[in-house]
Amino acid sequence: MGSYVLGLGEIDQAQVAIVGGKGAHLGELARIDGVRVPPGFCVTTDAFERIVGNTPELAGPLERLSSLNPDDRDAISEGSAEVRQVLEAIVIPDDLAAEITGALAEGIAYAVRSSATAEDLPGASFAGQQDTYLNVIGAEAVLRHISQCWASLFTERAVTYRLRNGFDHRKVHMAVVVQQMVFPQAAGVLFTADPVTSNRKIATVEASFGLGEALVSGLVNADSYQVRDGAIIDKAIAAKQRAILAVPGGGTQEQLIDADQQEQAALTDEQVVGLVALGRTIEAHFGRPQDIEWCLADGEFQIVQSRPITTLFPIPVATDEANHVYVSVGHQQMMTDAMKPLGLSFWQLTTPRPMAEAGGRLFADATPLLSVPKSRTSFLEMAGKSDPLMGDALATVLSRDGFIPLADDDGPGEHIPGAEPATIATDPTVVTELIRHSEASITEAQREIAAKSGSELIDFVFEDLKEMRRILFDPRSHQVFTAAMQASWWLNDHLQEWLGEKNVADTLTQSVPHNITAEMGLALLDVADVLRGYPEVVAFLQGVEDNGFLDELPKLAGGKESRAAIQGYLDKYGMRCVGEIDITRPRWSEQPVALVPMLLSNIKNFEPGAGQRRFDHGRREAMDKAQEVLERLRALPDGEAKAEETQRMIERVRTFTGYREYPKYGMISRYFVYKQALLGEAERLVRAGVLGAAEDIFFLRLQEFQEVVRTNEADGELIQQRKEAFRSYESLTPPRVLTSDGEAVSGNYRRENLPEGALVGLPVSAGTIEGRARVILDLADADLEPGDILVTAYTDPSWSPLFVAITGLVTEVGGLMTHGAVIAREYGLPAVVGVEGATRLLKDGQRIRVNGTDGYIEVLDAE
Repeated sequence: MGSYVLGLGEIDQAQVAIVGGKGAHLGELARIDGVRVPPGFCVTTDAFERIVGNTPELAGPLERLSSLNPDDRDAISEGSAEVRQVLEAIVIPDDLAAEITGALAEGIAYAVRSSATAEDLPGASFAGQQDTYLNVIGAEAVLRHISQCWASLFTERAVTYRLRNGFDHRKVHMAVVVQQMVFPQAAGVLFTADPVTSNRKIATVEASFGLGEALVSGLVNADSYQVRDGAIIDKAIAAKQRAILAVPGGGTQEQLIDADQQEQAALTDEQVVGLVALGRTIEAHFGRPQDIEWCLADGEFQIVQSRPITTLFPIPVATDEANHVYVSVGHQQMMTDAMKPLGLSFWQLTTPRPMAEAGGRLFADATPLLSVPKSRTSFLEMAGKSDPLMGDALATVLSRDGFIPLADDDGPGEHIPGAEPATIATDPTVVTELIRHSEASITEAQREIAAKSGSELIDFVFEDLKEMRRILFDPRSHQVFTAAMQASWWLNDHLQEWLGEKNVADTLTQSVPHNITAEMGLALLDVADVLRGYPEVVAFLQGVEDNGFLDELPKLAGGKESRAAIQGYLDKYGMRCVGEIDITRPRWSEQPVALVPMLLSNIKNFEPGAGQRRFDHGRREAMDKAQEVLERLRALPDGEAKAEETQRMIERVRTFTGYREYPKYGMISRYFVYKQALLGEAERLVRAGVLGAAEDIFFLRLQEFQEVVRTNEADGELIQQRKEAFRSYESLTPPRVLTSDGEAVSGNYRRENLPEGALVGLPVSAGTIEGRARVILDLADADLEPGDILVTAYTDPSWSPLFVAITGLVTEVGGLMTHGAVIAREYGLPAVVGVEGATRLLKDGQRIRVNGTDGYIEVLDAE
């Protein structure tokens, strides 16, 4: 065959650029022993490029299409239709047409399938984005449908998908697969991993009569099977009223199935098991779970497509064959986004517990804790208290007989932070000493690192990380916030029992001392007070879009004072940012423009002095509540003893709760010291031609960067692969709990007596509030009005400046002691966290009621 046509036997998976994703997969499938693929050929991308390159009328429309906003549906509809119209009208040149028709067999019907070069790839599935034509008969019809396949590269849905995912229309080309038509008795899909739970050991088969297009298009219900270890573990036979069948003259039509056949199984059990075995062979060949389209004709299975399942969350690599249970670090740290390799390595070097990696996230292997009776009980209890969804997910996994066997003897088990009673005395000087020691250590690290470069710098970072860990995991430090948690639990439990009042500790912990994250939000109000006095500065900030604005401020009236106020804030809090546990994320000091929307919101929504008034108000509420509680207790039998013990716990919780936020502040401060030094070293390597850009180091682990510094050599291909992998990880949603089978277990709230239609979550800050829901996924979009309720995926400390402007909080991720919960209590905001799908189920602008005492949200209207 010529350069524009390749037989499937000539193709393998390395030829995506020539035959597209679908063609490359089919060619590779045809090479697997025991796998039958309908014979055929591929019209290569060279043919497409020749057509496009020789059609000047396409240049302008393609240029315009590439510049469109993915949300501008009208413009996309108009622009894509213009490109399709031009492509479909092109007459295929005689030599190209002859090469294609010369590959056709006389009297054979064909399936003509589009195959784009960015389709069916590991990081981006374009399944269903282009078109397939079945039962195409005759050379003229085949050529016409090839033109339609080329044009299908520019359907509205395909154009929108590429715009949203950053694929350049001009760099995605179209090949076309032409295969002999199969006329099956049954067809369907096979997933070699369960697409719902992601369990890699369970395969799912869907089957129906006739052509598989009826099933893929959603026209019919399919028989459904689940197979594990060569046995069917679940099946459901559907009533199949319709099928799509081939028409003798070409094309397909929908046809009713005889009533007596509608509830017959499309496959026998033996065929299902055999099909899954075939799927396992294909999966092993490609090295990852597959989404397979199959046909059953004359008693044999033929495979018409196989693509990677791109929605599965990867499994951490285990060092043994035993079952493992992993818990998400991101859910505990309120940062579920993918992290770059340097960020992952720093976190692994920070934590004492080994961390497994999967999908750009970190997971702690809970298997050792769950294998010993004593630590299993303690761990489940702690997990259930802090994050009921995680606790329930773990309990669900452990309910499966033998998945994680218990050791025969109890043994000492592993220490669970917070499980043992804190014995530290209620002494405020402990907190001030811990903070003073941390700050002195950071200042010393900053002084010493300034004199380092090259390998000496990296060696210093590794050595200084030991000092950071020593401070982070100082036993006194853990005793402080363990004491705070336990005092809070004590107060809630006992005051509910004695006084019938829920979550009293939430009010008692407002405006506590030493809460660095809460202070950060109030301090930004103070900055707004300075700026508010200079109208020219405020007007200037409303048009600011880049990070150079601080240098422009001194030119304005009040600009020097305003710049000094903002810089003073950055000097103390500039190491913070969204997703701050990833050292590679841009800090406020690096991108000060990130503060501008919050400053403008504070100027608009608050009067001067609001920061101090907010703190004083919270402290008065806490003191008044303490007085009220103690007076009510003294009126009870044995009331003096109850009041005395409660007062001790109030003092304990108020003394220690604020410190809960400090260790992370200290860690992030130190991270920024490291980051600035490492980027300085990276800039040196850029000047030396070793690295293409300083930010390339974000895609290397610290150990790998150490080697680059030592050798003055960098693996550019590895860096590029890491960048591509990171992009694919960004679209994944990590589960709270993940097993070594790949099963993503989300957990459920086991609560009853909730209002009808309520969204359930974890109550973390008491009170009930009604207001307008503001669904905000990016801090830059935070245009808030007084009385708004913030609804978002998660909040780390960088979100706390917004908390001063809202009246309630709803998040999808979080627990009792995560940062959003702590700051909500500090500010007295009713809050419910861990609300699955909150940003999707609640609409921006709806009026909602947040019950932070019982943990649910009600939608009051749809406006």
